[in-house]
Amino acid sequence: MFNPIDALLGLFSLDIGIDLGTANTLVYVRGRGIVINEPSWVALDNHNRNVLAIGSEAKEMVGKTPSNIVAIRPLRDGVISEFNITEALLRNFIKKAHREIPLLLPRPRVVVGIPSGVTEVEKRAVRDAALAAGAREAYLIEEPMAAALGAGLPVIEPQGSMVVDIGGGTTEVAVFALKGVVVSKSLRIAGDELDEDIVQYARQKYNLAISERMAERIKINIGSAYPLPEERTMAMRGRNLISGLPEEVEISSIEIREALSRSVNIIVDLVRDSLDETPPELVSDLMETGICLAGGGGLLKGLAERISEETHIRAWVAQDSLTCVARGAGMVLESFDNLQATLARDDHRHPGGSAS
Repeated sequence: MFNPIDALLGLFSLDIGIDLGTANTLVYVRGRGIVINEPSWVALDNHNRNVLAIGSEAKEMVGKTPSNIVAIRPLRDGVISEFNITEALLRNFIKKAHREIPLLLPRPRVVVGIPSGVTEVEKRAVRDAALAAGAREAYLIEEPMAAALGAGLPVIEPQGSMVVDIGGGTTEVAVFALKGVVVSKSLRIAGDELDEDIVQYARQKYNLAISERMAERIKINIGSAYPLPEERTMAMRGRNLISGLPEEVEISSIEIREALSRSVNIIVDLVRDSLDETPPELVSDLMETGICLAGGGGLLKGLAERISEETHIRAWVAQDSLTCVARGAGMVLESFDNLQATLARDDHRHPGGSAS
């Protein structure tokens, strides 16, 4: 039913593209670009589940909170694990994007990136969370498609293109042509799993308990998937599991590469399997366009070289790969009529006022 008040509010709302990631949430506003890039963390009061902090402020609390406060990520492996908290996260970011028009309740049209391997139930959860957070219309786009658009790949052309999108919770590989996905594969091994590999390596080799944040810093600074021109070292700090006392160990990039090898091998195998299922004519195109790496995991040192060596196809990292999905969702909003076909299948307009 047409709601004139909702329609009026929509006139004063901004179209928003959201990369609702396991590790980070990015918000793209039509005509303005990316305006929000914050961690997908929420701090809660343990007793009444009230939200105390969201985003960067909440992440700063991780591992440092008293017993009455807990900091969590409401998304796991790219899907919603805590619906109400995800709704609060989205509502907060939608309001932040509308900070210049604070006197009106924002009712934006929203495009949200989702992993390609999610179920219909998981898709519905994302739609409902966006609508409950204030969207008047909610559309979904699969993250590989959004990443390909954001990276500038020719997905609307007959020419084949390929993206490997490595986020916090999922790695997704897809081959595109003519606005459609020809081959798509997804697995729930990505940035978080790489961090966990480092945590386990420190525990097993050095009897050292380190935090996930320490592991993430090590991964970013000296982690690699291929031998580096100049190997590096870094101080790894944690608690000795035998003495219970703080300890610092110098660890090398060679050791971290060994720690990451299992997960990296699985990701590389996923790329090879996807190529194996790609029609020969598109493989010929890929030998020209190459394999595009997107997402935070695509920044792992030497990963492009490793994939190139394993597949015999040039691999390259997208410019500003962390923001590819958000920019791709924004591109759909900027040219909705032309790119509507890239939205997730069976997706349709969901008017505001009801999440049913």
